[in-house]
Amino acid sequence: MFEEMIGKQSIPVKNTVELGSVRAFSKAIGDPSPIYTDEEVGKRSRYGTNLAPPTYPRVFDYGVIDEFNLPNVGLIHGKQTFQYNRPLLVGETVMCSTALEDYYERNGKSGLLGFLILKREGKEPNGQTIFTEEQVVIITEAVRKGMTS
Repeated sequence: MFEEMIGKQSIPVKNTVELGSVRAFSKAIGDPSPIYTDEEVGKRSRYGTNLAPPTYPRVFDYGVIDEFNLPNVGLIHGKQTFQYNRPLLVGETVMCSTALEDYYERNGKSGLLGFLILKREGKEPNGQTIFTEEQVVIITEAVRKGMTS
């Protein structure tokens, strides 16, 4: 279904890690750690600023892969992992992109399932990688049929 899209990626999009957004995200996930919320704690840290929670990159814009369209409903969140080379700092600019790494199908109890592997990256403007994220999206047979009709 998506085999011809494997390897395609979006054009990187500029994102800024904003303290207000980090505070709201921290509250939403129930982790009020002062390193995320208190400016004085951030200033005294070894990084000289506040950090963003590890799953914060979910709020970033990763751009659009041309001709890659998924429905907004009916997908199953299979798995998601983040790997960091260093913490994500409040105030920094992050260039984010997404790529379709793989697609395969397997038979399941509810019919044929599609497994879409997406890789997202966040880089410094100079190209140094800050983090990578891998996400598995499961497409049920009912959703697949709706996409092709």
